[in-house]
Formats: sequence, structure tokens, C-alpha cells
Amino acid sequence: MTPEAEGRTVRPTGGKTGWLGALADLTKVRISLLATLSTATGYILATGRLNLQLVGATAGIFILACASSSLNHFQESRYDALMSRTRGRPIPSGRVAPYAVLLLSAVLFVAGSLALLYSAGPMALGLGLFAAAWYNGVYTYLKRVTAFAVIPGSLVGAIPPVVGWVAAGGSPIAPQIIAVASFFFVWQVPHFWLLLLAFGKEYEAAGLPSLSRTFAPEQLGRITYAWIAATAATGLLLLEFGIVRSATLGLVLFLLAAWLLWSARSLVRGGQGTRSFRRAFVAINEYALLVMAVLVAARISMAP
Repeated sequence: MTPEAEGRTVRPTGGKTGWLGALADLTKVRISLLATLSTATGYILATGRLNLQLVGATAGIFILACASSSLNHFQESRYDALMSRTRGRPIPSGRVAPYAVLLLSAVLFVAGSLALLYSAGPMALGLGLFAAAWYNGVYTYLKRVTAFAVIPGSLVGAIPPVVGWVAAGGSPIAPQIIAVASFFFVWQVPHFWLLLLAFGKEYEAAGLPSLSRTFAPEQLGRITYAWIAATAATGLLLLEFGIVRSATLGLVLFLLAAWLLWSARSLVRGGQGTRSFRRAFVAINEYALLVMAVLVAARISMAP
């Protein structure tokens, strides 16, 4: 349930074999798991606890994310067939019929909605369905119009932590969860752009808008680094909203931010090649996972 990450790795692939492999491709399991982790982060930040309700809420989001991802495969099969990196996916490769993918999506949407409704309530379900509608109904089509679609599309990944927070009984407009959602929103822009930058030529070949048509490589590197710096700054600002108050946490977040900026420094030092983009892509993903991990660990350790 995240936009342009869309299950696409930074390495070209011809697709996994077998029905389990096809299912993993269609549901974009790794990306769906990321939405699940951010949902769990929101829940734990609200409660400081691990319990069965957390399991139900995260399962619901995971299934909805899988449903949205499989529908996206159907929506983009024509474009996937035009790119060497994606033509091995289940639909363009002919391994799975389009109608079967639609059926899978429908079943997963129903199952995920029921799981989220009964475990987390109608507000959490509404947020989850809104994220899916924004991804499949807005972002997927908007990116065929503009290379900047990832900015409004980033709203999709900002919603899962709010779902977790709401499932725990928190308000969706509480400053603490808005700060967390903002972190994920800002993080996704360089995350998506770095992926696009690594494969910009393929997007051009498929007739899709690409940032490489608008900016020179040096400009792209600097712009993306600015978004990475904004991500690091947003991570540090989480301390100001009282989610977890700890000097140790502050030091850890500072060190993580410094590590991220250092890891991506080649983007502003003349390294605008695919290798630099991939290295920065891996670093910013690891940064998000580490921020989630330290926030959760700190919240659990301070729970009564």
C-alpha cells in the first residue's frame, strides 16, 4: 500500500517461478510488510504494548496492502510489458491471467476489510480503504501524467501508522501521530525518486514521465539529497512531539540521521550514476526501519 516502491526492487528481475512466486510478485510482499511494520509502530507508540489487537490490525493492513498491490499489477500490466525489468511479472509474462488477478484482489480486499473492521474498528477500516483508493485510483493514474506524482502519492505510506494509532484508541489528529505520519510522508519522496532514478530510461521507453527528462543528473542528485536531508530532519523532530522522551533516544536518532546523510553524500559529490542511486536507496530504507525499531523499543521500555 505504498506508491512507486510497488514491490519493485533495485535489481532487474524476470519474476519468481511457481504459483507461490507469482503470488509473492502480485502481492508485493516486501512492500506490504513495510506498511504492516509502520502500522505496528503506530499501535505500539500509542499503547507501549504487544497484544492480540495489534495482530489483528496489522494483519488487516497487510491483506489490504496485498490486495491493492495485486490490483496495481492488473492496472499496470501494459506498461510492465514494455520494460525489461518488469516484463517477467505474472501478467505480462503470461503466467497468470488478468481476470485471475482481479479475482485475487477482490478476495483480498474483502478479507482485509473484515479483519481490519473487527480488530480495529470502522475508523481504521476507513483509513485503510482510503489509502488503497488513493493508491489505485489516484496515484497509479497520476504517475502517467507527471513524474512528480510521487509527492501526492506519498500520502499512501503516511496512513498505515495512523491506522495503528487509531486501532489503539488514539485520535487520528493527535500531534504525535501526525508527526510520525509526516516522517513517513517525507521519507517516501526520496525513497521513490531514488528507485525511479535508477530506472529512469526504462520509464521513458515505456512512455511514462521520468525525472530524467526534466533535470540533469547533477540536479537530480542534489534535489534528491535535499529530500534525504529533510527526511533526517523530520526524524529528529519526532522528539519534539513527546512520543518518547529520552536523551538516549535523541542521541540514537541523531546518529542515524548523520549516518544517512553520510551514506548518500555521493549524490552531491558528482556521483549521480545508478550505483549511487541504489546505494542511497538501500540506506534510506534501512534508516526508516531503524527509526521504527528504536522508537518502538524506547516506547516499550518506558511503558508502565
